[in-house]
Amino acid sequence: MDYTASQGGFRQQPKMRLRNTPVDGPGGSQLFEDTSATAPGSHSGFSNQQGPQAAGYPPQSILSDPMSNLAMAYGTSLASQGREIMDKNLNRFIPISKLKYYFAVDTLYVGKKLGLLVFPYMHENWEVNYQQDTPVAPRFDVNAPDLYIPAMGFITYVLVAGLALGTQNRFSPELLGVQASSTLVWLIMEVLAVLLSLYLVTVNTDLTTIDLLAFSGYKYVGMIIGVVAGLLFGRLAYYLSLLWCCVAIFVFTIRTLRLKLLSESAAEGRLVRGTRNQLRMYLTMTIAAAQPIFMYWFTYHLVR
Repeated sequence: MDYTASQGGFRQQPKMRLRNTPVDGPGGSQLFEDTSATAPGSHSGFSNQQGPQAAGYPPQSILSDPMSNLAMAYGTSLASQGREIMDKNLNRFIPISKLKYYFAVDTLYVGKKLGLLVFPYMHENWEVNYQQDTPVAPRFDVNAPDLYIPAMGFITYVLVAGLALGTQNRFSPELLGVQASSTLVWLIMEVLAVLLSLYLVTVNTDLTTIDLLAFSGYKYVGMIIGVVAGLLFGRLAYYLSLLWCCVAIFVFTIRTLRLKLLSESAAEGRLVRGTRNQLRMYLTMTIAAAQPIFMYWFTYHLVR
């Protein structure tokens, strides 16, 4: 140990620490790891974060793979073919393109149609207007059938029926579901019965299934009026209003269907002899007479 002389004694020479020399603790163990001399490329923490480039794959090698492009193209064509097949089969049973015609309505048409359903006695021209062998949209012709009023009428009838059952303390979701489902089932059965009758009588008509569904659904308007009148003013008001609506729907159905089912001469009111024409007349009267029966059957238990 070297000592140098000073004024008061001896002073120990300080130890010189060389660079990159670890500093040991009292027990000879290293306190801190010296990372200043470590090379940047030797860190193992960054070796696994290089991605596909470190593995030797270019960034877009997967996207530029011919097999991937072929599989993607095949999947796209398969999806388009499946959509076309589904559209064809769906249009075979439910003509979606034709349904747009029956919902082409506006507020003015709805108001006129509701007035015609309630008071059809003063209406004279019942023929549907055509434009290049195609019937015009309902919003341009009040005589054209639509599905907007029947659909909204059915929904409103179910809601009014629930209200009527609630005023009688008989409301339950199950009972309301039975009411709605039974009404819908009877509507479908009615349309199927009319189609079968037209087939048996061999009537050549341009009436479609959707037209029959629309004409059969117009009775919900009178049913709603009858039930609401009964809820507000009592059972007598229900009978009077329902009787008025039944007569109105009977006249409306007769004047509408006679142009579709009867021959031209019979539709104009002239007497035409023949068994086939008589069958058509009876069929028209039967369809019209069935509307008031259904109207009373679906509403009499809602007003007490």
